[in-house]
Amino acid sequence: MDQKTTVTLLELAAKSLLNNEPAAIHALDEIPRDLFVPLFNAAFSGGHKTILKAMVKVWPFRCLHIGSLTTRESYYDILEAMIDGLQILPAQNSFSCKIQQNVGSLHVCCRDLQIDRMSGHKSILQFLDLGCIENLEVDQANLSEVITLLAQVIHLNSLTLCNIPFKTYNRRKFRSFLLCLGRLDHLQELSLSFFCLTDQLHKLLRVVPPQLDSLYLPHCQLSHRDVTVLSQSSQATHLRVLSLSNNHIFSEVYEPFQALLEKVSSTLQHLVINNCMITDSTLSAVIPALSHCTHLRVLSFAFNPITMPVLKSLLQHLTSLMKLKHVIYPVPVHCYEEWIFHDRLDRQKLAEVQAQLEAMLHGAQRNDMKWVSCSE
Repeated sequence: MDQKTTVTLLELAAKSLLNNEPAAIHALDEIPRDLFVPLFNAAFSGGHKTILKAMVKVWPFRCLHIGSLTTRESYYDILEAMIDGLQILPAQNSFSCKIQQNVGSLHVCCRDLQIDRMSGHKSILQFLDLGCIENLEVDQANLSEVITLLAQVIHLNSLTLCNIPFKTYNRRKFRSFLLCLGRLDHLQELSLSFFCLTDQLHKLLRVVPPQLDSLYLPHCQLSHRDVTVLSQSSQATHLRVLSLSNNHIFSEVYEPFQALLEKVSSTLQHLVINNCMITDSTLSAVIPALSHCTHLRVLSFAFNPITMPVLKSLLQHLTSLMKLKHVIYPVPVHCYEEWIFHDRLDRQKLAEVQAQLEAMLHGAQRNDMKWVSCSE
């Protein structure tokens, strides 16, 4: 009998046991170890919370690997049942050091963790070995909660923070936040959105690793001074991905961004500058620097007030970038009755724009480069 046949027989045996949950739970102390994994997989897939709770109490291996959990409601219920099974409550008269021994034996490891609303997930966090986390996303939390969490994660490859209310900042908390960031020696990707950093970016760049290769800073209220700081940072020469969307960094001068493009030109692959109030004059001025980004693969600059002549000029300059395959461009202002309100889009005019750009790409023998508009 080969190994595949044995696995199939074990799976069939596990499914058979699940048809009678009380009998399966009663037999957990007697079934062979080889049956535990297929039984657990079948129970997990089928949503058998009662037997899952019983199984984790008598799990015979050092590690219980459950893979990735989706955000489906039923999976949250299953995880909750498993955690209930892992809890070991001491007898009424036991010493606290029984408690410490039991808690110390519990090792729940999670590589990727996404938290929506920190306040609603604190009870689950106490069961996780936060030192195992490599990729962390937190949406809607105050800065104190973020600091407490970051102090326990030391091996992060990527960190995403979104919607951290400005009212929760103060000088002491921000300094503590920076200290935590400074301990993340392996950090490769940092994403901060709706995170006020006006004239503060220099403090952040001072503590994050110089080898950072992905930086996302949308909705961070960046100033032109922040862009200047970024262009002069050690991280700029390593960046492969850069997103500065929804920061009106071109309202005063364009030179800081031009300097930044020159600094990242040898590494940058993905640039996103949507809704940055880039005008014709600004875009025309930075075209030479942009055309030197020879590794660029994706460029997105939607929702900026650009006219058709400048858009065509940009295309002519970018066709020489052979690695550039995807460009998301803004709907030219003449396609709107009033651009500032994005009102009354003329779909016929937009179709004509697309046709002209595709004809230019064909003429430049760049049918592999796709230009698409973002009109929503």
